[in-house]
Amino acid sequence: MLESDAGGTGHSPYALTNPRNIVVLLGFLVLVFGGGTAIGVSTLPGDWYAGLIKPSFNPPNWIFGPVWSVLYVAIAVAGWRTWQRDGTGPLIKVWGVQMLANFAWSPVFFAAQRIDLAFVIILFVLVSIVAFIILSWHRDRWSALLFVPYAAWVGFASALNGAILVLN
Repeated sequence: MLESDAGGTGHSPYALTNPRNIVVLLGFLVLVFGGGTAIGVSTLPGDWYAGLIKPSFNPPNWIFGPVWSVLYVAIAVAGWRTWQRDGTGPLIKVWGVQMLANFAWSPVFFAAQRIDLAFVIILFVLVSIVAFIILSWHRDRWSALLFVPYAAWVGFASALNGAILVLN
């Protein structure tokens, strides 16, 4: 995921030999992975979710933790790369918006038990992810590619959320 300095200055914004870059990367990992884990643990599926009618393509509950763990690392690295390249530009704002919406979904779905509002949120997350991929494709292909599996999973999760909404 590292790339050489295209400008020839010898200072890649992604060089992990720079202590500042390491600290910022660790900050993104803590924010994304830590935030996602804390929200996931505080909004575990309970009896309410177990009692819902689910579609035939509903995966077992144990799969969500490992999948989100991998995705959160990819999301964090893409956020870090985006921050390193342009920490105040529109692309990091799109990244931040999708992250906030992502973090909002579990409390709305599991804690508030609002399947309908969660469906709106997850569709917004999906649109935000696709926007990030499109906007970063020519500026930082690695960040865009890191979001492709995330888009696929959220697309699947959107279909799952929509099916649960229709069935219940």
